[in-house]
Amino acid sequence: MTELATPSAKRLQRPSWRDSRLLVGVLLVLLAATLGAKAVASADDRVPVWVASGNLVAGDRIDDSSFVRADVRLGDGMTGYLGADSPAPTGSFMLRDVRAGELVPVSAVGGADAVDVQRVTVRADALSTTGLARGSRVDVFVTPKTSTTSGSARVETRKVLESAAVAAVLTSSGGFGSGSMTSVQIYVPAAKVQPLVEAVDAEAKVTLVPAVGAVSGGGA
Repeated sequence: MTELATPSAKRLQRPSWRDSRLLVGVLLVLLAATLGAKAVASADDRVPVWVASGNLVAGDRIDDSSFVRADVRLGDGMTGYLGADSPAPTGSFMLRDVRAGELVPVSAVGGADAVDVQRVTVRADALSTTGLARGSRVDVFVTPKTSTTSGSARVETRKVLESAAVAAVLTSSGGFGSGSMTSVQIYVPAAKVQPLVEAVDAEAKVTLVPAVGAVSGGGA
């Protein structure tokens, strides 16, 4: 009988750097490490900034509830926003409108001496104030009160303000319909405060018309 050949055991060989599988594995590890490092670096790029908690209007005095902090990642060169790594500038004033949820630009905040508007309260027909809220923009029309001695003299309606900001919608009175009136606080440029106050004191009719493109939205 012929003897059967006995198979010889193959020794395990160390993988060589020339082994393509080893090279692919090393490349995958390096790629994963690089992507992980980039993800961590991107997260670390976030910076704290102040965001408007509600609609802020030019002339508003900033208090503790005006801003909320948010950590965001800004693009290159976007350095003009109010950083939340310092306390909020309470006691300062808004110099222009900032909508709820928007980042607050540094240029939108300043001292009282930089504010050029004042709050004036007017009473307007409730129908003309429907849908108005803090932050809305309105054109203000004034119709002088007719005199009983003027007979059929023509009374002209004038636009006295354009795109004035609504600071607050206050109270309504007189029930429903054309006799119902609403008190509204609006921000008026300093140079136009006196003419508007004189018209109000003379019992002129005030009509508020939403400005074209104005945003009527809530917000504190």
